[in-house]
Amino acid sequence: MPVKLEQVERIAVELGERRYVIEIALNAVSVVPMADLVTGPQALLVSDSHVAPLHLQYVLSRLLEQGNMQSAKRVETLVIPSGESNKSFAQAEVIFAKLAQMQATRDVTLIALGGGVIGDLVGFAAALWMRGVRFVQLPTSLLAMVDSSVGGKTAVNLTAGKNLVGAFWQPSAVVIDISLLQTLPAREYFSGLAEVLKYGAIADLDFFNWLEQNADALAMRDADTLMQAIAKSCAHKAAIVVRDEREQGERAHLNFGHTFGHALEAATRYQSLLHGEAVAIGMVRAAKLSASSGKLPVEAVQRISDLLRRWFLPTSVSDLETASSPALSASALLELMRLDKKNRAGELRLVLLSQLGQAYVATASDAQILQAWSDSD
Repeated sequence: MPVKLEQVERIAVELGERRYVIEIALNAVSVVPMADLVTGPQALLVSDSHVAPLHLQYVLSRLLEQGNMQSAKRVETLVIPSGESNKSFAQAEVIFAKLAQMQATRDVTLIALGGGVIGDLVGFAAALWMRGVRFVQLPTSLLAMVDSSVGGKTAVNLTAGKNLVGAFWQPSAVVIDISLLQTLPAREYFSGLAEVLKYGAIADLDFFNWLEQNADALAMRDADTLMQAIAKSCAHKAAIVVRDEREQGERAHLNFGHTFGHALEAATRYQSLLHGEAVAIGMVRAAKLSASSGKLPVEAVQRISDLLRRWFLPTSVSDLETASSPALSASALLELMRLDKKNRAGELRLVLLSQLGQAYVATASDAQILQAWSDSD
């Protein structure tokens, strides 16, 4: 059945007193009571230079339409430069300076309107301002909708690596408006589908099969198919977060492909490669390592690679224009992987697959990782 304009899918993230609800709808910003998301007298709506011209005024008008926000009218806005390189201490300081100018206290609400960079950055600022204030995720990219907006991981990047400084700080609400994806550039949209595939690969073979069957509809941004894919992805993410909020065990499975991918992002200085593209390559590398370890059937590696390619995503370093760069050599990427947060006592720990739909964490030798980076599949 086609998605109805007023249809809202609600998924609860049951974390006790930190419980919140993910609301997903075709036109969520119109049908969800936005003003109710701001419980205090002040709010700061933060977006970036790419998203703000498209959506900021629309969201701001909805925040000011109802209830206490109409009388208080104390919603201020801040626009920061777009791009992964701006997920930084410098931009966090810009947010803090704005909050100080507002004389914001502990009852302020921060609202993140944008992709994963904005969500992570605003969440990081919310975790630190006066030791923690309320914040709301309003993701505008597919990647943020199915992954980074849910679960409370916030961070900034360093030159040495991605997300090395951060905090666990859960949002108070997540509102996912599928209609916002219509303005998302094709490359960024397909990048987000890599994270959707991840849930099938690590936790749900039936979902992976469904993705293969509906790959073309997803490529066309069919609303009904997107609603199902986003809801299923969020349900998986929410369940894993509830079982392991601080990543002491199962939540690490969500990093499938990310240790390889983060190394690629750092090697390209967060400029030429989108996160989902890096993760796509990383998932194929991790699957390849799983197969070479004797766990994963080789045909499963091919299925992952084939599905990614149906969405125009890279699956190896050789697919990149900068493939010949010394920074992308196997040995250079191995050195970057040593900074991954999952590593313990000098051992590299990776998320691997025993079969499609089942993940585990294992250590890997330098030789195994170097082989995984090679393009001789």
